[in-house]
Amino acid sequence: MGAQWSQDQASQSKPSEDPRHNESQNMNTKANAVDNTEVKTCDAKAKVVENTEAAQLYDTKVKSVEKTAEVKLPHNYEAIIKDADSPIDKEKLYDQLCAGVFLNQNRKKYWVEKKFNKNCFMLFARDLLITWSENNRFWHWCSLKESSDVVVDVAELENVCWLEVHGKMETTKLSPETMYEVAFVIMMKDPAYGWEVPVNLRLTLPNGNKQEHKESLMIKPRGQWVEIPVGQFKTSSENVGEIEFSLYEYEGGKWKKGLAIKGVFIRPKN
Repeated sequence: MGAQWSQDQASQSKPSEDPRHNESQNMNTKANAVDNTEVKTCDAKAKVVENTEAAQLYDTKVKSVEKTAEVKLPHNYEAIIKDADSPIDKEKLYDQLCAGVFLNQNRKKYWVEKKFNKNCFMLFARDLLITWSENNRFWHWCSLKESSDVVVDVAELENVCWLEVHGKMETTKLSPETMYEVAFVIMMKDPAYGWEVPVNLRLTLPNGNKQEHKESLMIKPRGQWVEIPVGQFKTSSENVGEIEFSLYEYEGGKWKKGLAIKGVFIRPKN
């Protein structure tokens, strides 16, 4: 009897588990489960976003390459851009060609006329042969901002009586079977004198044919860039080689001042 009572007493005196304790454990378990689910959901969303961005970037690159492939790239462009001053982005090749590429330490600019996919060039003054240009008594060089990050040199005449400027260009870099025009880009600046005698302009083609005429610079507007036409020609497989273009005057004996030379355009004639 005593032993039995002791066991029953002991059994009755043993504290039962607190229901509130079990409820707290269940809540913690549920909370952990929710946290884990939210983390997994966030990770999954992040991966979806990452994959979407990667897919969009890939699509953009593919479309850029497809666009370049769809466009017929201009004549001889690969040989021309070997002299590019800055790297060419192949994914944006055609757009970059249309915007313009500077060559040979900013001595030339090459671009593609988008409408007809034709090659165009600007030969800046540094790429021309100007008599006495390295003697600062007769000429001096100044800088001109040609684009947001490119500066080119302009030749400004101080005082000469012998004016002679020459340039040349390979026709293989021009688009075939295309009518081109050639023009000097100049500015008359006051004080300007000695221009009573017109200057001579000459275009010599690979076959030796020449186009010549005279132009009065005295009547040109001051302080703005103007084009002085030299001549025009059509590229063809029968007339391949160098064209030469010149602006000169040394027979009048007049000392001259007030001429600035930016360069020479060679572009398809509209």
